[in-house]
Amino acid sequence: MPHPADPYEGDDLDNLPPPQPVHYAEQALFGALLLEPHRLSTISRLTPDHFGNHAHSTLFHAMRTVPTPSPKQHAKDTAWLSAVLAEAQPEAPGLTASYLHTLIQSCPRPQHAAAYASMIRADHARRMLREHADRLCQIATDTTLPDSVVAVLAQADALGRYLDELAPQFTPHPGSLPRTPAPPPPPPPPEAGEEALDEERLLLATATAHPNEVTTMRWLQPDDFTHPLHAGLWQCLVALTRRNTPVDPVTVLWEAQHRGLLSAGPELSELLDLLASPLGSAECWGERILQRSVLGTAHHIGRRIEAFTEDPATTPYQLVVGSRRALADLSPIRTRWQHATSPAPESRPARTRGTAAPRASPPRTTAPPTARISL
Repeated sequence: MPHPADPYEGDDLDNLPPPQPVHYAEQALFGALLLEPHRLSTISRLTPDHFGNHAHSTLFHAMRTVPTPSPKQHAKDTAWLSAVLAEAQPEAPGLTASYLHTLIQSCPRPQHAAAYASMIRADHARRMLREHADRLCQIATDTTLPDSVVAVLAQADALGRYLDELAPQFTPHPGSLPRTPAPPPPPPPPEAGEEALDEERLLLATATAHPNEVTTMRWLQPDDFTHPLHAGLWQCLVALTRRNTPVDPVTVLWEAQHRGLLSAGPELSELLDLLASPLGSAECWGERILQRSVLGTAHHIGRRIEAFTEDPATTPYQLVVGSRRALADLSPIRTRWQHATSPAPESRPARTRGTAAPRASPPRTTAPPTARISL
């Protein structure tokens, strides 16, 4: 989505978006620098990429390129202003001398240049964080990727590294958690929903037929299922296998009754038919379900971070803390995915005792002691 500070690209000039506070911060900063160029040394952490407006980014690059005059020399003439304008105009033809005059008039206090620069850096952090979150959402919903989980986890790591870079740049303050409400999870598309339900049904039937596979699938949790009944039936299977009791469609149905799953569920005959139609491997279906859960979790995290960045009341430090808290929700399911997809460790043969030949004693160099005979 376009940032409010970006130049408007539409044709309807009556619907121009109103300028945001950062727009006035950029104008005030340029006014301060045009009046007192020596203040460029006080904002060394600011770069052209931090500006949301292309013309402003180009102008700042020109200021960094043209040698800064001394305060006395700058007070005598406007040579530096002309040189900066000439440097910037090839990349930003819209810049004019009159606009530089407007920038100078927009600066309340030149000595506040560092504060204006801090505002610009904070807004840039918000924009970049939104881009990272947008990318996370896009990857999580891209069905053309050969390995979507690997791609989404890599983007989550990139987002985490960016948050690590941001954290030292902004001062902590009380109330560091954002107050922005989390958006509700979006409903899955109809075709994706049906596919997920089919995979869950096949998992339940196959796990009922091969309950020994359930014991190795501790990485699959009820929250990974899209249908509450399927999540409850999976809990029934796990409970039966842990108690080492017989597992078949009837025993699963009996366990489901005790857990209150049959009150608003399907007909019992339909449920028995569902549990009696195995296909393939339970672990294979479980990985499909877990993969869908990983992508859904990543997508929801991306939307939560987007909501933080779109709330103008959220401070930069709150953005960092809230985004880190949201990203931490991916860690448990990432760990479970690694357990599910890691190859099983090779079992080593048990060592047996008593099979090796007895070790020979060292040769004696002295005669053995005489046995004492009791009389």
